[in-house]
Amino acid sequence: MTAPTRKETAARPVRRGPADPVRALMHRHQELCAHAVDPLEIAAGLEAHGVTDRTAARFRHRDVFSLAEELYARVPRAEPEPGAAPAPESVPRSRGVRAALQLLPGAVCAAAVAALAAVEPAPPGAPAVPLIALPTSLVRPAVGIAGILLVALALRLAVRTGPLRARTGGLPVPWVCWTVAYAVYGDWLLAELLSGGPDLPPHPRAAAATAVGLAFAVAPAAWCARWFAVRGRRGLAASRALVELAARVRPLLLGATALFLAALVAVLTGAGAVLGGMGEADLAAAAALGVLLFLARLLAVHGFPGAAAAGLAAAAALEALAPALVLIARLPGLAPAGAPVELLIRHAGAAAVPALACAAPALVLLAYGLRALTGARAHSPALPAEPEADQP
Repeated sequence: MTAPTRKETAARPVRRGPADPVRALMHRHQELCAHAVDPLEIAAGLEAHGVTDRTAARFRHRDVFSLAEELYARVPRAEPEPGAAPAPESVPRSRGVRAALQLLPGAVCAAAVAALAAVEPAPPGAPAVPLIALPTSLVRPAVGIAGILLVALALRLAVRTGPLRARTGGLPVPWVCWTVAYAVYGDWLLAELLSGGPDLPPHPRAAAATAVGLAFAVAPAAWCARWFAVRGRRGLAASRALVELAARVRPLLLGATALFLAALVAVLTGAGAVLGGMGEADLAAAAALGVLLFLARLLAVHGFPGAAAAGLAAAAALEALAPALVLIARLPGLAPAGAPVELLIRHAGAAAVPALACAAPALVLLAYGLRALTGARAHSPALPAEPEADQP
């Protein structure tokens, strides 16, 4: 055999790096690959660790999905521990049970509003009919507190199962409670503060139509979240690159948000028609809050609870700023501090405060979701989705 000439030697490609560049990646992500149920879960995990299609090219693969398929094929599957109990999510709930749980907050809220109406103080001269063995001044607060607690319990049951269940962390309770409470009592609070109150003891007036509409909106929120999750998982399975996945998921997120907004407006309009007291500004404020809560929950469900909490905190801070400025304006020499709030309420009504405070963070969360929810890890198969036929 003759020795290769200098020209032949120069024509040969120079091999750089290890002969098997994927081996180091196998050791680095051994646990991820061993416990993955399919290559898509590995692709989601790699993306969460910063591996992109450009990074995959250094391992001689065209994209992250191709690299994940090799890792899945080469790393042995981990054996499940003997006697290990199945995860709670593996026990599917029937469609009827899930639908009932998602409709429960609305039903309980409507019942609470009806109970409050039943214990309204009797007009002067009418005979008093005590329904509960409590002083008259305590009956209405007791019914109101009981209704709030029951609605909170029903809401907790609704979001802890099905498509609204957040696996990696839920929404911060204080911000959710503040934004919802302001939507129900904010108009009354601002009116009292601007008139020099509130007088003691306070007699808060609740926006009943807003409360009932938001409570019933849990059901369409669950359906839209399931619609997005199922089609997002399909897009992940059909995509061969992260850019292709992003192109598939962005219209889904916009479509899910638009569907929920349409359903929310319909529910709020129906509640306003039955209970009254909801103008266009009130409808806009309630719709802005509903979309904000929907996007925040969607981000939390798909692994981004920090961004969801930041959006709700921003809305709560903006809502708290309005009454704070009115109170600051009462201090000597600080009267101009309340002028912006008074000007806004004079021209757009008190509902303009929550409308602006919730709409701005909702738009920011939507823009963030168009980037964050288009990645593979947002649709990881590690978070099993129920079959589409079982969706509520």
